[in-house]
Amino acid sequence: TTLFRSERSFVEYVRSFPDNIEVENVLTFNAEESLQNPNSKTASFGMHHSMVRLPDPPMMPRLADPRVGYFSRYQVDYGRPEPEAVYRQYILRWRLEPKDTAAFLRGELVEPVKPITYYLDPATPVQWRPWIRKGVESWNEAFEAAGFRNAIRCIDPPTPEEDPEWSPEDARYSVIRYYPSEVENAYGPNVHDPRTGEIIESDIGWFHNIIKLLTSWYFTQAAADPRARKVPLPDDVLGEFVAYVAAHEVGHTLGLPHNMKASNAFPVDSLRSPSFTSKYGTTPTIMDYARANYVAQPGDGVTNFLPKIGPYDKYVIRWGYRPILSARTPDEERDTLHVWARASETDKNLRFGAQQWVTVDPTSQMEDLGDDALKATTYGLANLKRVMTYLYDAPAKDGDNYRQLGELYDDVIGQFMREIGHVANIPGGVEIERKVYGVAGPQYTAVPRDRQKAAVQFLSENAFTTPTWLLEDRVLSVLYPSGTVQRLADLQANVLRTVTSNDKLLRMLDQQTRLGAAAYGPIELFTDLENAIFRDVLSRQPVDFYRRHLQRTYVQLLIDKSEKPSSTESNPFFAFLRGPSMYTTDVRAIARARLAQLQTALKGAVAADAATKAHVADLQLQIQRALSPEG
Repeated sequence: TTLFRSERSFVEYVRSFPDNIEVENVLTFNAEESLQNPNSKTASFGMHHSMVRLPDPPMMPRLADPRVGYFSRYQVDYGRPEPEAVYRQYILRWRLEPKDTAAFLRGELVEPVKPITYYLDPATPVQWRPWIRKGVESWNEAFEAAGFRNAIRCIDPPTPEEDPEWSPEDARYSVIRYYPSEVENAYGPNVHDPRTGEIIESDIGWFHNIIKLLTSWYFTQAAADPRARKVPLPDDVLGEFVAYVAAHEVGHTLGLPHNMKASNAFPVDSLRSPSFTSKYGTTPTIMDYARANYVAQPGDGVTNFLPKIGPYDKYVIRWGYRPILSARTPDEERDTLHVWARASETDKNLRFGAQQWVTVDPTSQMEDLGDDALKATTYGLANLKRVMTYLYDAPAKDGDNYRQLGELYDDVIGQFMREIGHVANIPGGVEIERKVYGVAGPQYTAVPRDRQKAAVQFLSENAFTTPTWLLEDRVLSVLYPSGTVQRLADLQANVLRTVTSNDKLLRMLDQQTRLGAAAYGPIELFTDLENAIFRDVLSRQPVDFYRRHLQRTYVQLLIDKSEKPSSTESNPFFAFLRGPSMYTTDVRAIARARLAQLQTALKGAVAADAATKAHVADLQLQIQRALSPEG
């Protein structure tokens, strides 16, 4: 039982401003076990309350469109004439109104009545301040597409002598706050009017150690840039990355979510072009997770390795922020907005892919580049192999320990798994294109069979065939006493788990049922995996440690998918809530059939050495117990 302890709680402070009140409390509760002190029976928490006055008059809202990426607010409108309650979805955006309406109607760029203004925290390290300002104000290029110039600015706050009343807690001011923290991140929230979606203010959070994260990304991804081969990286390299992050976080505060489909618009080979990357960067939008260019190869001549404000950013800002002065209600804007949104039908640069689709749609992934994951990953792995050749010397400084080397090695492993993961997401994938009535074509299209099959073959060659180039002895011999071999084996097993995940198999069954022989089904997937994973043992070759681990993982995955469901999983009530499971589809039967076939094949295998002999015997025993648990 948790009980509020008023005698141990207090108000830290109350601060009032013209448009908001800020209250900081310390609240104490009884607790069976304190998170702060296991010997205490109480827990205290800091609690902050903000109360913000809403704008008067309210801004006219703009209705959302699934084809265009905006954060939004849902409302249920019971006052409309339709025979049912109507959901209204309004985008989040700032109130931008033209200062000179006549000039705006003539097609001229005009300044807004009130520009979007960010104040830069004076505590921000001096070397990053101009870069943050550059990133914020880079959005002016996009706002010009909406008809505005000088729409957004980043300025220093007044000094205490200039304005002793100025405070970052005042809701009239949006502030980019610097936090002296080891957190490797930044964030861009906003405070908005729930009635209309109008963004009132935003405080972007900027943690000190984000520079460490940017170093990791650039070092592991930009191998074609000679400046990326030693750490710490030069300030001008990190500064451009800081500008990118600032622009990305500001995008969130403008109402824009991540657009994970955007990078799929650029041909992979274009990312090796100096002229293309200088003009367009790595993706059509700053709101994608497309960091440094891991596709470009040494000798290509690429000089810009980072994203920049692109065609999608201009399109989405125009769609959300350009005033439609003839409209008096949100519904009167709909026809115009529909026409603007249709531009994405013929221009891949303008497509939107939400973050929640990343495990389903292989064209909407995080941290990927280009329109072909197999080709992009081929280039990316070639660059990672180059990184491993100079990894040991990159942080070298006489007298330092190996901590940073270990962190950089972990970063290389992480980048390897990200790139391999882009390919592993292809089997069972569904490409998603948001559509509305009046727009031809399906919303959901299964990835072609040949593409899925090629992805599995790629994984066989680059993940299931052990990437021993990651085991650089000069690096590992100073980092770990043991465990590196097991770590690499576990990475391979994780790739296998991804490819055979339950969600993927259920989608494959769905595709096979609908498309027949044109689909890549679970049986073909398992056959291709077994041909890759068991080829050595079935051809009477010695099986090394990595392959034995992978084979054991595969057999255990089949066993898990073939076992009887738990009592909860078999309960009809829970099944109704959960939907299809592995145990009510063909997957269970297929898994048992694969185990039986493997059992037969292993009986005919002749082990080439003692370790392989013991391994094969163990696999046979595990399969036998799964197929005949009573035997």
